[in-house]
Amino acid sequence: MALLRYITEKEATGKVKKIFEDIRKTKQIDHVTHPWRAMANFPDYLEMTWTRLKEIMKPGKVDALTKEIIALAVSITNGCRY
Repeated sequence: MALLRYITEKEATGKVKKIFEDIRKTKQIDHVTHPWRAMANFPDYLEMTWTRLKEIMKPGKVDALTKEIIALAVSITNGCRY
């Protein structure tokens, strides 16, 4: 059972709705995943986390796809369930 309610994309308004749209556009996905929907309970935290992640994941010396693969490998190694 989740400790936080997941904010659906239909429920999202204001800042959260704009961030959800940016997440879908930036990550080229058709839905916002649970971690972001849980953070949406705290819009300022969602905004800060998304802004920082976008900066970290933008292409640089290492391309964005490689960074995503590294993040996934670390999550698996750490036993994350999502």
